[in-house]
Amino acid sequence: MNEREVVLNLEGISKVYGSGERAVTALDNVTLEARFGEVVLVMGPSGSGKTTLLTIAGALLRPTSGTVRLCGENVTAMDESGLASVRRGKIGFVYQSFNLLEALTALENVRLVAADSRNGTASKDHAREVLETLGLGHRLNSLPRQLSDGEKQRVAIARVLAKDPVLILADEPTANLDAKRGHEVMELLRQKALEMDKAVIIVSHDHRLRDVADRVVWLEDGRLRKEDGSPAADGPGAAARGQAESVPREQP
Repeated sequence: MNEREVVLNLEGISKVYGSGERAVTALDNVTLEARFGEVVLVMGPSGSGKTTLLTIAGALLRPTSGTVRLCGENVTAMDESGLASVRRGKIGFVYQSFNLLEALTALENVRLVAADSRNGTASKDHAREVLETLGLGHRLNSLPRQLSDGEKQRVAIARVLAKDPVLILADEPTANLDAKRGHEVMELLRQKALEMDKAVIIVSHDHRLRDVADRVVWLEDGRLRKEDGSPAADGPGAAARGQAESVPREQP
């Protein structure tokens, strides 16, 4: 078992959209945690609740019931101002569409985020340093249209790392990448998560990412399941909150 400190704890999370006969349960009593230096891969078919889970973990959506704790702090009890502060200071998002500003260079895209915590030259130096560690030192002054999709995703990851969050959430991050580039970029993210002690949760259909993750969690019909498809235990005693329904990363 990973003895690192828990970053994110989702306890008994349910999310219901609508009411009465039109009610749709997107998540049903999901309990899961992620720790510093750990990559958790959430897999499941379309409509299984993966995106809803990630959105709740990112403090963008409130659950119908259950508790979200980030670094021990009860996020579900916060008002909108508190949630915005958590998103700004502690959570970073990586999207499949990259979300880069087309009029800005790679360095400027990353510096825009680094400037939140640093000023002037310090933010520029920090942005350059992060890009260089991701192998983009030769692309600092390139616009997004001049970059390959793999390079764009690395710039997006650099932007997140420059923000220095404790939790990184990635939504189908390889959807626009070929198999080779997708695996390379996610392996790079895993290495940086370990080096910089970040917790990472990836939601994806891409089975090729299994060997990038420390744990694989299966979500189906809004419920966590074991790899064989049988229901996973729920509630506070559920095998260290999610360990039972996980597949450990294979060691080389």
